[in-house]
Amino acid sequence: MKRFALVCALMAMAFCQAAGQKNVKYSLPGKYEATAHSIYMKAVAAGCQVVPISMKNSSIGPDGKEIPEDGYVLQRKYGTTYITGKDKGLVYGVIGLLKDYYGVDYWGEGEFYIAEMPVRALKEGEPVRDVPTFRYRQTQNYMMKTDSLYKWWYRLEEPSEEFVDNLWVHTCNHLLPADKYGKDHPEYYAFYGGQRHPGSASQWCMSNPDVLEIVCERLDSLFKANPGQSTISISQNDGSDTYCRCPLCQAAIDEDGGPSGPIIRFINKVADRFPDKTISTLAYLFSVQPPKVTKPRKNVSIMLCDIDCRRQTALTENPSGQYFMKALEGWSKISDNLFVWDYGINFDNYLSPFPNFSTMGYNMRIFKEHNVKMHFSQIASERGGDMAELRTYLAANLMWNADANCDSLIRHFLGAYYGKAAEPLYRYIRVMEGAAVGTDVDLFIYDSPVSYKDNILRPALLKRYNEYFDEAEALVADDSVRLARVRRSRLPLQYSALEIARTNPDMDREAAAQALALFEQRCCEFDVPTLNERHNPPMEYVQLYKDRYLAPQTDNLARGKKVTYIIEPRPKYLELSKTALTDGVYGGTTYVESWVGWEGTDGAFVIDLEKARKITSVSCDFLHQIGAWILLPQAVRYSTSTDGENWKLLSNIELPEKRTGKVEFVPVEGKTESGPVKARYIKVEVTGTKICPTWHYGVGNPSWFFIDEVIVK
Repeated sequence: MKRFALVCALMAMAFCQAAGQKNVKYSLPGKYEATAHSIYMKAVAAGCQVVPISMKNSSIGPDGKEIPEDGYVLQRKYGTTYITGKDKGLVYGVIGLLKDYYGVDYWGEGEFYIAEMPVRALKEGEPVRDVPTFRYRQTQNYMMKTDSLYKWWYRLEEPSEEFVDNLWVHTCNHLLPADKYGKDHPEYYAFYGGQRHPGSASQWCMSNPDVLEIVCERLDSLFKANPGQSTISISQNDGSDTYCRCPLCQAAIDEDGGPSGPIIRFINKVADRFPDKTISTLAYLFSVQPPKVTKPRKNVSIMLCDIDCRRQTALTENPSGQYFMKALEGWSKISDNLFVWDYGINFDNYLSPFPNFSTMGYNMRIFKEHNVKMHFSQIASERGGDMAELRTYLAANLMWNADANCDSLIRHFLGAYYGKAAEPLYRYIRVMEGAAVGTDVDLFIYDSPVSYKDNILRPALLKRYNEYFDEAEALVADDSVRLARVRRSRLPLQYSALEIARTNPDMDREAAAQALALFEQRCCEFDVPTLNERHNPPMEYVQLYKDRYLAPQTDNLARGKKVTYIIEPRPKYLELSKTALTDGVYGGTTYVESWVGWEGTDGAFVIDLEKARKITSVSCDFLHQIGAWILLPQAVRYSTSTDGENWKLLSNIELPEKRTGKVEFVPVEGKTESGPVKARYIKVEVTGTKICPTWHYGVGNPSWFFIDEVIVK
């Protein structure tokens, strides 16, 4: 208890400014005093004897050299430890002292590890300088919401600390609201497809001088209202291929070789109006490649995103990464103010193994080599997600020191966090990473465990992974804390097995039901909030699995029957479409398996029941996933026929627009009005939305609809 109290007291030194208590000397602005006071008093009450420490709030070190932002210098002289740093640098200096010399690990939510003895000594008289690789470091973990010390310990920052009014990404509609300007001034918005597209998700016409004036006026008021901040983002709304192609914008695109041209020209004009401020903008999707002619002003920050890259290898080692590297190299030649937004988790399935730990280190060093100043490692570490605690630990430590040995970090974390279970879990991580590289699987941030059932999650490997976890659980069976950690980390394997099992039309329903019950129990035990970034909770999934995948399908007259297309799906789905609508296999939350998709069109097909049958209802199962531009259709029409030529309307159903971000499965059923009708052929005609509406970030571009199964009763 006394040793933990020492840790608390040392943290308190960095968090507040107070005087005359227990020989503690520290200096920092008093805004952290309230947080630290209770921590300090607990330490004093526990009888903590604090070692002599002196803290100097300065950007100049004891050697007379400047200390960069967030950096610090440690020095021991005559029995006193001196910490020098500017503002947060002092906090990070205390943390560095605890981590590197006292052997302290703080996992969050009251979870910590303290070595029995200091791990090494700070040598007398020798200054130790520690400066972060990136001056701004942002990542994600569920504990940032529940533990006020977590962010400090991992030396992380949040956009609200850097960006005016928290305007850091996708800010166009905030700065030029479509509900205010769209109706009367459509010319402010992007032109493509023969028309302007005003809307909440629309891009701007970057060549319109009125847009510049309105935005600059808005920025001026925001800077005045936030005098302590100097960075703001003017960045495109989310979405691809929605940029303006009016004659003036197109001319800039042609001259600069891409859509980033008119964007940077506009941003430069804003930057000239505010020379003492930093104007941030996105290089994302359509704007990822740099302009060939136009160069950003010195006070323009480029936020470069690698969202489309695969993650099984480093960015330099796969085609998608090499395309991004071309962009990174280009931007680094014309800008000294780069912010890289990197992605490192499966956003459609947080509880899906994502073996990219080693590549995190490689990629961090790539960013460092290209003089990146700011970094966001978006890893969405939700409770129960794939190695969520390790993932954030790695990201935070590598952002502080990109040259750190990734394998050593992994081993240290596993040993301290899982204790005796560390070795089998290390083997689990390494075998899966080897399988990903060996099979050259495309590890993508929007995918399903089903995508990996023939490679990294094939049966033989799943068996091996589960053996590792069995061994891990046995090794910590007498340690309830570490046993819980191991079981929580096993959830992605359990989820993957359930997802793969449901794709088998002849799955063992009894075994699947038992596995589902255990998964439900563990999710409740560990308070897992969501399975994906669309906030679909585990209990919803469990109920859906029971209703959708475990329920018998013997009463479907369309099962296994031939489908003939009147309006074909997209070419990439043609082969799958021969069987997918009547194979009895329902798709999951990701459209990459079992779903048949149409883009920008209506759809129509006929099912041959092989002989005339009595029909009471027909339904199709549709996917709603607006993040992937998958919208529900406007209407579905069902007709029946005995000869395939003369048709009789069974039902016509119109669907209301749905805007929720959650992934949903929506059955659209048509029933006979009075008793069964006799039919051999069923015709399904779907009226698609065809074009993404103004509120959607694909505004003006083709939308999709997807069907995975037709049920005839």
